[in-house]
Amino acid sequence: MDEEPEIRVRDWLPRAAGLLLGTLVLATAFIAAYVGALHQPTPRDVPVGVAAGDQRAQAVLAAVRDRTNKIKAIEYDDPGAADDGLTSREVYAVLGSAPDGGLVLTTATASAPAASELIVQVLTPAAQQAQVPLRVTDQVPVADADPRGLVPFYLAIGFVLGGYLASTALGLALGTTPRSLRRAGLRIGALAAHSVALGIIGAVIVGPVLDVWHHDLPALAATGMLAAFAAAMVAAAIQGWLGVLGTGLVILLLVVLGNPGSGGIYAPEFLPTWLRGMHRWNVPGLSTDLIKSAVYFDRRSVGWPVAGLALWAVLGLAALIAATLVRGRRAAVRAAK
Repeated sequence: MDEEPEIRVRDWLPRAAGLLLGTLVLATAFIAAYVGALHQPTPRDVPVGVAAGDQRAQAVLAAVRDRTNKIKAIEYDDPGAADDGLTSREVYAVLGSAPDGGLVLTTATASAPAASELIVQVLTPAAQQAQVPLRVTDQVPVADADPRGLVPFYLAIGFVLGGYLASTALGLALGTTPRSLRRAGLRIGALAAHSVALGIIGAVIVGPVLDVWHHDLPALAATGMLAAFAAAMVAAAIQGWLGVLGTGLVILLLVVLGNPGSGGIYAPEFLPTWLRGMHRWNVPGLSTDLIKSAVYFDRRSVGWPVAGLALWAVLGLAALIAATLVRGRRAAVRAAK
């Protein structure tokens, strides 16, 4: 009677210690990533469009660049191309000459309010120093119910969180690796149905319920479906190959690195160098960009976010099927013996 508790502790302790150690590592990485990336945002090379041949605007931008690296001029062939760059989210603002001899700074606050604010703060004194009047206009403002421009990020996080939690829940209940292609198909179908429901629910919440946006809700729902499904497939694939331990890797990719690297809290140009390009390929970043494009911007800006999320979904689906054929069948054979 006295030995039984000791045997149970001996069996339980290594596994518990391993899980707690993994949790400790993830929590440490979480603190380091969030505090390291967000405690002191330092903008560098925030892009501002300018038309070729616009000497007055180019002179002001060149003078600013000589003093600071906070903003960077991106030259376009003509004013129309520069405006297209603004609405397709290539730049945060466009500086151009006005007929009255002054300058017009056209911003897109919805892309990143902090970036637009920085550009205005830098170029206003620069224009004054050059003795050139500067007029600021916001071509793509944020919604009144989203003054800080953070709703797209929070919504994207909800979609991604819902996707990988759904995969994790099915893995815990049914096993992380399906034991047959039929079971894999049922799991994929269940995750797809969950993603459809979550996309619709998310659009309804930010639309009729909270009245943040009242337009493009079908596109927003479709965005949520794709984001949630991509996250679910990534999680299912990693867990399918690595088992429960894969959940830690999923959290590392989609939360610990994914959230601060998404560009949703601060624009990518405000982040440390090692995080600046992450939004272009990680699921939270692609989801945030796609939501902004769907709600605020030109449809041309949705191209890569849609393609990136679709690619993650396809790769995850293929990897899950491969895990089923390799690990799942082996487990099924062992269970049958």
